[in-house]
Amino acid sequence: MSKYALLGYPLGHTMSPPIHKRLFGLDGKPDAEYEVCEIPPEKLAEKSEYLNSLNGYNITIPYKVDIIKYLDELDESARRYNSVNCVVNRNGKNIGYNTDCSGFLRSLEAGGAKLDGRVLQIGCGGVGRMMAIEAALHGADLTIVALPEFITGAKEVAEEALKLNPAAKISVITHEEISGEFDLLMNASPVGMYPNTDNCPVSEDVVKSCKCVFEVIYNPNVTKLMSIAEKHGIPAIGGMAMLVWQAAVAHEIWNGASCNDEDVEKIIAEMKAELTK
Repeated sequence: MSKYALLGYPLGHTMSPPIHKRLFGLDGKPDAEYEVCEIPPEKLAEKSEYLNSLNGYNITIPYKVDIIKYLDELDESARRYNSVNCVVNRNGKNIGYNTDCSGFLRSLEAGGAKLDGRVLQIGCGGVGRMMAIEAALHGADLTIVALPEFITGAKEVAEEALKLNPAAKISVITHEEISGEFDLLMNASPVGMYPNTDNCPVSEDVVKSCKCVFEVIYNPNVTKLMSIAEKHGIPAIGGMAMLVWQAAVAHEIWNGASCNDEDVEKIIAEMKAELTK
C-alpha cells in the first residue's frame, strides 16, 4: 500500500487529508494512506527513517527549508526558492519540489487571470515572495506594497526577482502611495484571515481600480477583499484554488497523475463546503 504524509508543526486543523483523499481517488489509488505527521523541531532528525519509508510527503511550516538537508536532490522549482513543500521517493532517492509556484500559476490560469499586466501585490513574505518572483518572471509590471517595517525585506525580494529577470519592472511602495489602475490585485498578506474576517488589506477604492483579484487566504472561503471585489463585479479567485492546485501538482509528481480543470473545480467546491462545517 502506498503511504504519504504531511509534515509540519504545529498543524492543528489542516485541509490536506481530505484534499489528497479525493485526489488519490482520481489517481486510481483510493487505498493510499495519507497521515498527518506533527513533529516538533527537536524531533525532526529522529524521523528521517520514517520519512524515507514513505512514497512521498508534503511539507509545511516550519520545515520547508530545514527538510532540504535530508534530501538527495532538488528539482529546479525547489532550488529557485530554496523551499520544499513536496517530496517524492523515487527508487530510494528523495527528491524535493516546490509545488506552491505551480499551484499559484494553475489557479490564476483556471480563474482567467494573467500575470503580464500591471500587478499590485500586498505583502511579499513567505509565499508572497514566490508570487512576486513569478510575477516578475512572467513579465508583470509589478508594484509591491509593504508596511514601513517590511519595506527593506520587500526591496530584497525585488532585487532577487531582478537577478532572475533583469528586464522586470518592479517598484516597492507603502499603502499610502498606491495610485492608478491595475490588471490584477494579489493579496499575499494575512489580512482578512479567520478569525479577523472583517479586515481588508486595501481600501474599497483600490479594489475598484483593479480588474481582477487573487486572494491567497482560503479561510474564510470569501474574504472581505473578495466580497468587495464581487460587489463591484470584479472577478475574485480565492485561496482554496491555490491550495487544491498545489496538491494536484504533487500527485503529478508522485503518481504521474493528470487532473483537469473540471475535476479540480469539484474538489475546490467540496473543500469550501468542508471548511464551513
